[in-house]
Amino acid sequence: MKLRRRDAALGLAAWAGLGIPMMAWGEGPLAAPNVVLITPKLVTSGQPSAEALARLGEQGFQAVVYLAPLSLPNAVKDEPGILARQHIEFVNIPINFGKPSAEDFEQVAATLDRWQDRKVLVHCEVNMRASSMVFLYRTLRLKEKPEVAYEAVEKVWSPRGVWRELIVAQLKQGGVAFEPY
Repeated sequence: MKLRRRDAALGLAAWAGLGIPMMAWGEGPLAAPNVVLITPKLVTSGQPSAEALARLGEQGFQAVVYLAPLSLPNAVKDEPGILARQHIEFVNIPINFGKPSAEDFEQVAATLDRWQDRKVLVHCEVNMRASSMVFLYRTLRLKEKPEVAYEAVEKVWSPRGVWRELIVAQLKQGGVAFEPY
C-alpha cells in the first residue's frame, strides 16, 4: 500500500508538470513524501501512511492539519479516528488545489495560531498545499523573513499558476516585498 501511495504522489507531481523533487518515501521517523522539518514543533509533509499516522503520538505530535479533501483516493480514510485514538487533535481544511483562497489561508492561520504551543503536522497529498500555506503563515503571522521561510517551499516545489497568484496577493496584502521563484 505504501508503494501505491508513493506512486500516486509521483503521478500527481508528474501530471502537474511541476518538476517536484520527491524526497525518499518512508525514510526517517515519518513515512510520508516530502517531509520538511520547519521547527521541532512544526512539520509539513505529503500524505503519511496509516501506519505513520498511528505512530505520531509516539513522536510527540499533538495536532494534525490536513489540507486536502478526505475524499481523495490516496487519503487515509480513517485518519480522524487514527489520530483520535492517540488523543491528537485533527482539523481538515479541504483546500481545492485548483482554487486556493485567502479564506483557506485564514483558516490555516487561525488553526496554527491556536496550536502554537503544540507539535503540529500540516500535510496534504504531496506537501504543495501545506508548504505554501505554512510559508504564508510563517511570513505573515510569525513575521519570519520570507527568504528564509520560502526555503521550505522550494524543497518541495516552485508554486505556479493559482498558487503563485495566491502567495503574491497575500504577501502584497500583508505588506511583504518578496517575489516567489
